[in-house]
Amino acid sequence: MTQGASPSVQILEVGPRDGLQNEPDQIETADKLQLITRMIDAGVRRMEVASFVHPKRVPQMADAEAVIAGLPDRADMSYIGLCLNKRGVLRGLATREGNKRGIDEAGCVIVASDTFGQKNQGQTIEEGIRENREMIRFAKAEGLKAQVTISAAFGCPFEGAVPAETVIRIASEMAEEDPLEIALADTIGVGVPAQVEDLFGRLKQILPDHISMRAHFHDTRNTGIANAWAAVRSGVKTLDASLGGLGGCPFAPNATGNIATEDLINLLDRSGVEHGLNLRTAIKTNQWFAQILDRGLPSLVARAEA
Repeated sequence: MTQGASPSVQILEVGPRDGLQNEPDQIETADKLQLITRMIDAGVRRMEVASFVHPKRVPQMADAEAVIAGLPDRADMSYIGLCLNKRGVLRGLATREGNKRGIDEAGCVIVASDTFGQKNQGQTIEEGIRENREMIRFAKAEGLKAQVTISAAFGCPFEGAVPAETVIRIASEMAEEDPLEIALADTIGVGVPAQVEDLFGRLKQILPDHISMRAHFHDTRNTGIANAWAAVRSGVKTLDASLGGLGGCPFAPNATGNIATEDLINLLDRSGVEHGLNLRTAIKTNQWFAQILDRGLPSLVARAEA
């Protein structure tokens, strides 16, 4: 962070998509929309709301189009639909037909390991690079913003360590398509702050100033919040988080939830970093959604300050 400047970051809420995709019981569309509305009331202005995947692969996302059709039509919101291939981008574009609001951003994804990439979306790294190039070009040509996440950037559940050089090479290829931003995701929660500083330090060196960096952490090994702070210190301006710390990947064994939005708000509040979200409203949303799920949510701050 620049000394003397007033630090600020954006919190991107991923609860409606990443937070719910691994839930064993189907969440009603109306409850998903209520969750989205409540998080908007908490101050969220950018949110991942659905994923365009086959319902047999991820049943919780079977109502993607219904969720998007019910989104509050607010000019100050940016809604993201996750797209794993060009078919996903086509579905995202279809949500905007007939003067509908639809999604604002196509969230493209490439995996930094061949084995996980094949299990997650049927693509090797090289196939993912080609597919994501086409997805970004197509989305932008059709009026969608496009950003890309490099998942398993800090480690693979099947191959183990992922070389930093692999991640930076993928990022360099993606940067050639001029996406809105490039995110590094710790899909299995294996990263530590030193690794975060190293990877984002390298990423910052190769990206032009107009392509932002975003960070996505899971808290599988209890390092997620520490990693978020390391990312902020490394110049990352957008951090993903999920209400209550919900989440997990259906294709990554033993991967647990995202860092909790409430925990991240607390960290940033107490560190003097502006972000625009209200902790009390987020905690109240946590308490409401715990009743929907019929269990407590993992967020530690929500438990401590309830």
